Amino acid sequence: MKLEDFEFTPLEEYKAINWNAVSDMIDKATWEKLTEQFWLDTRIPVSNDLDDWRELNDDERWTVSHVFGGLTLLDTVQSEAGLTSLKEDVKTQHETAVLNNIQFMESVHAKSYSTIFSTLNTPDQINEIFSWSDSEEFLQNKATKISNMYLDPTVDPLKKKVANVFLETFLFYSGFYTPLYYLGHNKLNNVAEIIKLILRDESVHGTFIGYKFQVGLRQLSEKKQQDMKDWLYNFLYELYDNEERYTHLLYDNLGWTDDVLTFIRYNANKALMNLGQDPLFPDTAADVNPVVMNGISTSTVNHDFFSQVGNGYRLGEVEAMNDDDYHILDPNAKKDINSRD
Repeated sequence: MKLEDFEFTPLEEYKAINWNAVSDMIDKATWEKLTEQFWLDTRIPVSNDLDDWRELNDDERWTVSHVFGGLTLLDTVQSEAGLTSLKEDVKTQHETAVLNNIQFMESVHAKSYSTIFSTLNTPDQINEIFSWSDSEEFLQNKATKISNMYLDPTVDPLKKKVANVFLETFLFYSGFYTPLYYLGHNKLNNVAEIIKLILRDESVHGTFIGYKFQVGLRQLSEKKQQDMKDWLYNFLYELYDNEERYTHLLYDNLGWTDDVLTFIRYNANKALMNLGQDPLFPDTAADVNPVVMNGISTSTVNHDFFSQVGNGYRLGEVEAMNDDDYHILDPNAKKDINSRD
């Protein structure tokens, strides 16, 4: 359609958002959870990690830097194309408000990696990292595959939600492995603090959008539901094939590839469970490097996903969300739709 062919119909009224009349309480609970855990990268003293950084060898520094280059690109996709696309299919004003919050925090995540770069890397190194992320084949494969789904107006909105959850809960994790590994060895602790805060956000994002997918899926006929499930498993296979190649590129020089792929498959299952689907891979938490699992678990804190957490975020008391945080009661269906126990 040409711009001159578009006919604009002026509004006669605009409805104010009313948080005293919420039709889906998951919207309200998610908003409260996200605002409780608000944070900014400027609060984290990354410069305290410089001594650890200097002790890493060249291969390790290359992997750490380029991992964050990849994560910057993917969070850029989410903050720009991703959430803009999802907001085209909202059912309530409150859902729009939650997605606005998520979109802002995805921008915070992307900016956080630049805080890490500016502290640990030289300007020439930073330029090389961004040149690499803008051109690397397997990284660009997943960025363009997901973003094209977001940008194509003919793509089913439910498929866009699947793409979003797969990126949030699956494709980010080849990058998250590295800082969690070093955290487990008491290195780059402040860098890992940022990653744990990002992980905490992504846990909420993936769960919320996965829930919205499930609500929409239930409204389809049985045939269309099965077609959607068949599509999403095929899409996951396609993404995993590319992710395997990307992981070899990042980690073969360190000898970590097999461990990282186990971690990725474990999180692919988590993404499926966010979407209300059965896991695909045999990998469980017990198969993942325990040092890395310890970095994303909260052994001393047991809280529900939608519980209040008191005074909220305090530096040094970061809570990454664990398996117990994914038990969501859908108030509309009156049944548990997404238990990850």
